[in-house]
Amino acid sequence: MSHAIEPFLKGLVARRRDFDRGQAVFHRGDAVKEVHFVLAGSVHLVRHQDDGSTLILQRAGPGSILAEASLYSETYHCDAVASGPAETRAYAKTGFRKLLANNAGFSDVWAIYLAQELQRARLRSEILSLKTVAARLDAWIAWNGGASPAKGEWKLVANEIAVSPEALYRELARRR
Repeated sequence: MSHAIEPFLKGLVARRRDFDRGQAVFHRGDAVKEVHFVLAGSVHLVRHQDDGSTLILQRAGPGSILAEASLYSETYHCDAVASGPAETRAYAKTGFRKLLANNAGFSDVWAIYLAQELQRARLRSEILSLKTVAARLDAWIAWNGGASPAKGEWKLVANEIAVSPEALYRELARRR
């Protein structure tokens, strides 16, 4: 559905932003001044836990709006970090909000996008409620159409399903 958003954004002023792997797009507590549309790569919305672990709340890939709920906040509630080289188009929050207020077609497309993101968040919540690493991994694999991540990306999966990388590697070894 995010592809339906992009045509509406063409009339807004934007600036292209490029990020290297590990580079922050924004930090928790920063003022929300922009809305990021991911053009290339992947940016993760992360929350750092008290025990030092990281929980990935969103994996925003090409065509995604990063931290879409922040459009309605004064400050960011999480960090956003490029998981590899990434490119975004940053739109001023004020311009984006004006477009929503003045364009009923865009408002409808935006509402549908938010509803789909909510459904994805609920599915993630469902996965995180599963008790075992095996069950979480099975659900993650099913959610991703049976696909495995690229080589070197399993640690990101561990973060996404909220298990330690070691526990995930043990589960993967058990399956071989």
